[in-house]
Formats: sequence, structure tokens, C-alpha cells
Amino acid sequence: MTRVARRKTPSSLPTMLLFRTTSGIVIQNAGTWHAVPETNWDALLDVAGLAAYLAQVAASSPAIDAPATDSILAPIVSQEVWAAGVTYFRSRTARMEESKDAGGGSFYDRVYAAERPEIFFKATPQRVANPNQPMHLRGDSKWMVPEPELTLCINSRGEIIGYTVGNDLSCRDIEGENPLYLPQAKCFKLCAALGPAILIQTEPPAPATRIHLQIDRAGVPAFEGETTLSQLKRTPSELAGFLFRDNTFPTGTFLMTGTGIVPGDEFTLQSGDIVSITIDGIGTLANPMA
Repeated sequence: MTRVARRKTPSSLPTMLLFRTTSGIVIQNAGTWHAVPETNWDALLDVAGLAAYLAQVAASSPAIDAPATDSILAPIVSQEVWAAGVTYFRSRTARMEESKDAGGGSFYDRVYAAERPEIFFKATPQRVANPNQPMHLRGDSKWMVPEPELTLCINSRGEIIGYTVGNDLSCRDIEGENPLYLPQAKCFKLCAALGPAILIQTEPPAPATRIHLQIDRAGVPAFEGETTLSQLKRTPSELAGFLFRDNTFPTGTFLMTGTGIVPGDEFTLQSGDIVSITIDGIGTLANPMA
């Protein structure tokens, strides 16, 4: 079995989902679940040839029961979360509209076309909500929206090792009032969510991959939207390359790649709303708002 795993090329490795749970680390491979012997999450994400290692684990270990939904944690321990902005045309348009009165509208148009992308710090690990954990609505914001984003998992060597679902919870009124308020609009307690799993693969998901957002209010859909990765202006490797310029991440990092789904100007999140973000091949990340 070991020889077979070593002979596989990256393109022939099976698609695997890596989960962090309250009872340990597990993988889902071709519909079956397996326990991962490594117990240190940070060390696991930095394993050279992670996909091949996990394929070997799946091939050589017995199947186990699927973890309970409420046992699944965000796939993060000590990693930082960063984010890229204005990577979809829809996001460019929305940012220009919300900041035009403050004179900052042209900034977003220019960064959309520039060689250097907008990249900003989003969250420390303790600010990241687990799947199904409530996220925080700022008391000084009256216009908040979720931002559903394909999120890169990158090891300490700058290699993209997988992809997960991210929610970049944002305050449109605070950022729109003045672009210099971006850190306050983006970074606060439980301002981000990741999960439910990391899709382990080195190649980016196909351009046709769908990202779907649904916001339920009192059991009824209040907003739905969808886009595909074909609308992402910059490649994952391009964004990761800029993040790692003159920077180090000893335990790796997560990088949200921007949103192509923006609710209309009349919409704002309310306490009790449930935000569900689904990305083909990865799964659904759901979080209530509080």
C-alpha cells in the first residue's frame, strides 16, 4: 500500500476532505471516514506531500463512523486569516457605490485593475467561528453582510495545500464612510468563519465551481445568490504569492480570495439570521448571527 501511494502523481491522488473535530482529526475519502494518527494540527498542515500522506492513511487504516455534526471545528489552530478584496467585478461595483460619498470610490476601481491586489489582515484564530457557532454583529454598524469566499489553506512554505469555505463578515457602512476604517469594518470578535473541511488538493477548483449563499430569516430565505470561480479575476497562486512577499507564516495561513456575491444595498443582517455558504466539492458552512 505504501508503494502505491508513493507512485501516485498529484493529479491521480484521490479527492479528500480534512476535518478537525472535538475527538481528533479525520479525513473523508470516497465516502469513507478515517482517523488521522497525527494529533498536532499545525504539524499536519506543514507535512511535505500532505495529499500523498493522507492518501496513505486512507488506504492503510480502517473505516470509522462519520463525526457528529456538532463535533466539527473550524480547520484552524494557530494560523492567521488574511483576505483579498475587490477580486470580482461585483465586489468592485459594490465597494465603489458604498464609498462614493466619502470620495473613495476610485480606489476600488484602481485596485481591481492594478497588478498588486488588495490584501488585508482579517482575523486571529480566536476570532474565527466554528461551523454552526454564532458570529458577531457589531453594535456600531447598521449595514452588515456576509461575504462568501473560497479560502486558500497555505503551508509555511507558501504552497497551497487545500481549499475551504470562508465567511468574511463585513460592515459596509463603516468601510464606506472612510476606506481607512477597513480594519474596524473587517476585524472584530467572531468576524470570520471557516469550514467545515479543507479540500486537500494542490490544483485550484475548476472555474465552473459554484459558490452559493443563502440567508434564512425566521425560517424563510431572505436572500440567495450564486457565482462561480470563473468570475474570480486573480488566480489563487497569484494571491498567495503576494501574501507571502517579504512575509513569513511559521504555521501556515488562510487567505480568503474575495466575494462575488453582494446583497443589495437595502439588505443588512439581523440577529437570528442563519448564513449558509456552499462551495461545490467542499461542503456547506452555516452560522447563525448574534
